[in-house]
Amino acid sequence: MKEALLYEGKAKKVYQAKDRTGKLVLAYKNDATAFNGEKKSSFSGKGRLNNEISSRIFSLLHDKGVETHFIERLTETEQLVHQTEIIPLEVVVRNVAAGSITKRLGIEEKTTFARPLVELFYKNDELNDPLINDEHAFILSDVTRTELQEIKEKVLKINEELRKIFRDIHITLVDFKVEFGRLASGCIVLADEISPDTCRLWDITTQEKLDKDVFRQGTGDLIEVYEEILRRLEDKQ
Repeated sequence: MKEALLYEGKAKKVYQAKDRTGKLVLAYKNDATAFNGEKKSSFSGKGRLNNEISSRIFSLLHDKGVETHFIERLTETEQLVHQTEIIPLEVVVRNVAAGSITKRLGIEEKTTFARPLVELFYKNDELNDPLINDEHAFILSDVTRTELQEIKEKVLKINEELRKIFRDIHITLVDFKVEFGRLASGCIVLADEISPDTCRLWDITTQEKLDKDVFRQGTGDLIEVYEEILRRLEDKQ
């Protein structure tokens, strides 16, 4: 199903799909990293869990009219996607204060924002993915003003749908990070993944953290937490 390895990142390998022009195979790894790669480990079964969770969420988003690169889950750890030209911006949406913003701006953790906050980060490992503004984005990438506005509109719609998806399984979507890419047609779609690696998720009642923060902070079992997310998604469908 897959041919040459095109790229290997922290969490996934990207292959050209065999006999499928314009398609790629994403293979999820068992590796976990935090603090821009300073903390690393590997967890048996993590790749399967992220693939399962991300595939289910992309499918749910498709049902709500959100355009993504996702086509189908192929195996326990692999999925087929449309090839896109990734725009080198990480787009973060924050519904509740947590993580870096509490340190940068002194906002108390668990502060709920009156409306979702959208932040842009330049996707560059050597620079530790710095926070940037719109004007920086135009300098550092080929994104246009029209495209950036479209991305912001799309990510807010994605936020609305994700909040509903997670609320239905008794989870608060605190924040999440996504990437966007251009299809061959020029259409901008959601790319990369949506999983506990890229979202902050708290149980609505207990405020228990159900995401990669348990690895970052050493407060829980990452596999047990990810299995809980998948179980709730499976039970709801």
